[in-house]
Amino acid sequence: MEIEEVSNCEALPLLSLNHVSLLCRSVWTSMRFYEEVLGFVLIKRPSSFNFNGAWLYSYGIGIHLIESPAMEDYELRPINPKDNHISFQCTDVGLVKRRLQDMGMRYVTAVVEDDGVKVDQVFFHDPDGYMIELCNCENIPIIPISACSFKPRGSSFKKAPTSCGFMETLMMESLSLDMMNFSF
Repeated sequence: MEIEEVSNCEALPLLSLNHVSLLCRSVWTSMRFYEEVLGFVLIKRPSSFNFNGAWLYSYGIGIHLIESPAMEDYELRPINPKDNHISFQCTDVGLVKRRLQDMGMRYVTAVVEDDGVKVDQVFFHDPDGYMIELCNCENIPIIPISACSFKPRGSSFKKAPTSCGFMETLMMESLSLDMMNFSF
């Protein structure tokens, strides 16, 4: 096998996150969860697929469910905010908690704070044990690391770099374009 070394090349021409694909024991059960709890809408999927599944869409991304009945049973385990998860921004964390309580769903909460700005987080599992986070993450601004003046632990850096790299510039351009698309 030949390994091609990748260096000093441009990033891939990506546009955005399109979908997250999840294996599930029951498409019906998972589909109902993503529709009823998270507000996703069932959409048409290609008829050429020869396996059970469902496509759902909302908030600019898709959830593709793939039925895998042989999947091991999900055992009730602690909800760990440091585990793999999918995160969605929400407008009212208090309402999220009340609705999850009304549905009898287990969840844990956390608060992240940076420079006086707080982000409330709510974590829970879907029927197959995948973790979901709902938060008001938009409270924390997206700032390229190159714009921060901090001294990383174990580093001899005295100050932040004075110029942005390619990725930081791309992030700022993308953020600027997104901000211009807002309608007031």
